[in-house]
Amino acid sequence: MAFRDDIRRTRAIVWKDLTTERRSKAGFSAVAALGVTILVLFGLALGPDGKALQNAAAGALWLAILFASVLAFNRSYQVELDGGALEALLLYPGSRWAIFAGKLIANLIFVMAMLVIVVTVGIVLFDVRIPAQWPSIVGIMMLGVVGIVALGTFYAAMSSRSRAREVLLPLLLYPMLIPVLLASMEATKAFLFGDLLSASGAWVQMLSLFDVIFLVATFLAFEYVIEV
Repeated sequence: MAFRDDIRRTRAIVWKDLTTERRSKAGFSAVAALGVTILVLFGLALGPDGKALQNAAAGALWLAILFASVLAFNRSYQVELDGGALEALLLYPGSRWAIFAGKLIANLIFVMAMLVIVVTVGIVLFDVRIPAQWPSIVGIMMLGVVGIVALGTFYAAMSSRSRAREVLLPLLLYPMLIPVLLASMEATKAFLFGDLLSASGAWVQMLSLFDVIFLVATFLAFEYVIEV
């Protein structure tokens, strides 16, 4: 019975966050615009060399996703903090992990929607040919986004009560995401241009391992972090 209540609590938080974002629309527009702008800046910096653009496509894409996602993470707990509802949410009977699960799922949907726009622009801007193994690339992107969102949602909770949270969140988040970014970029590049059998397998395994570690660790630690 308690588990069902936690599931309903998770669904309610997801619905509330997505409904709030759908009504305002400003947050998603800003995040998507930032992601596209970063890709355009990378394209301008690399110049008209088509080969250089294609080789840099995977790195530019994942950096754009990372930098744009931080805006979404900063907004994760903003509504509750502005309305003074975070304490009431914490005092409500139920497991604390349900709060984190709701925030994580809402951020995951939000970032995935942004990802569709950024990837579409990146394919055109960097002149990337979609390979026959595109379902595998989609799977890699989902694994990478899960790792980014798990840590981003967790550290957003950790820095939510700080006055300098806009500065503190990137400082905490970026160093921790280096393994996820490295594995995501190399695996994506391997499927686009490299040896599928030898180059991509190790990176995909590494990415999957980090996702499992980050998900378990953030769910276990959230209860203690949100109390700070």
